[in-house]
Amino acid sequence: MKQIYADNAATTFVTDEILGAMMPFLTGRFGNPSSIYRLGMDALRGVEHARKQCADAIGAKPNEIYFTSGGSEADNWAIKETARRLKNESGKNHIITTNFEHHAVLHTCQALEREGFDVTYLPVDERGLITAAQVEAALTDKTAIVSIMYANNEIGTLLPIAEIGEICRNRNNKVIFHTDAVQAVGNIHIDVKSQNIDMMSVSGHKIHAPKGIGFLYCKNGINLRNFIHGGGQERGKRAGTENTAGIAALGLAMEIATRDIQAKAEKVAKMRDRLISELSKIPASCVNGDLKNRLPGNVNLSFIGVEGESLLLNMDLKGISASSGSACTSGSLDPSHVLLALGLPHEIAHGSCRITINEYNTDEEIDIIIKEVPEIISKIRSMSPLWEDFVNGKDNAQRFFKWLSPIK
Repeated sequence: MKQIYADNAATTFVTDEILGAMMPFLTGRFGNPSSIYRLGMDALRGVEHARKQCADAIGAKPNEIYFTSGGSEADNWAIKETARRLKNESGKNHIITTNFEHHAVLHTCQALEREGFDVTYLPVDERGLITAAQVEAALTDKTAIVSIMYANNEIGTLLPIAEIGEICRNRNNKVIFHTDAVQAVGNIHIDVKSQNIDMMSVSGHKIHAPKGIGFLYCKNGINLRNFIHGGGQERGKRAGTENTAGIAALGLAMEIATRDIQAKAEKVAKMRDRLISELSKIPASCVNGDLKNRLPGNVNLSFIGVEGESLLLNMDLKGISASSGSACTSGSLDPSHVLLALGLPHEIAHGSCRITINEYNTDEEIDIIIKEVPEIISKIRSMSPLWEDFVNGKDNAQRFFKWLSPIK
């Protein structure tokens, strides 16, 4: 059976080329970058080369890149330490974010609320979008930081980052703007300067580097406080011996991911559009997220009368790996907070499927998904009393037909 991996928003495989960049730092160049002898200096050169690769990929300067263990750490660092610093310095205690952020941002903001911060969670519309005007209207003289994701990890919607950043920058008290770009990097061209981004989180395992490595971009001039104390690594801002092999992998991954990015995005978007077009023909289905402002490889649909877990297990039996939402919450029986934020009812949100593809997927694989998924859904529905009640008008979900394709 051909195995089709279509869950690239959850993680990606490490390519041979990137694995090759790691190996020297696990063997011959294994020195500690903080050591002053030749072996340590050789490792340090590898770290600084990767730092420049990461900076060049997003239009930043190397000294604006701070390596972390991944996107979650970068989110926590940017939001917590900026908020705490500005509260101490100027009394600002207000944070703005959205109600469908990744939990690395939402839970961070909730933790700060318990410390006494005031957080505004901007609502997204039924397509998963907000406007820059919403952000501007929510700003106050007490606003310390705005943190809004570049692209949603579940439904793939792209938010107006440059416009939001401009509003924050033009504010009299210069509100700091942070974006979680974990899903966007490698899929969308990003230039932190022209897009008015002050701080940005990136994770390597979404772009074919290994898990456990990422970085925080922090614009020069922002006083970034220590998040992990101990040694003097990362210019004294983040203690701990550097993950040199992971850093080398991340540097090359960023260089490769942003090379010919437009051509790759166009190729992937064609496959995405074919998937959306064909799978949305399934009766009582709906596409989640905006069709235009969307990551090139994201497909997210809901199907009435189908539990997401059952759908994914049956897809797995056919050799197709996908997900029902964020991988970080895949053990939860609760419907996705992202889909609920769109206004979808539980009956629809429970039956969601996220298919995320990239340039390594093929048209042949898309053909197989298009063939297998409708058959799987038909099989599940044939055994589902929920589907029978829905078809016969006994289920409350009938009132949500505005979201759903008609039953033929």
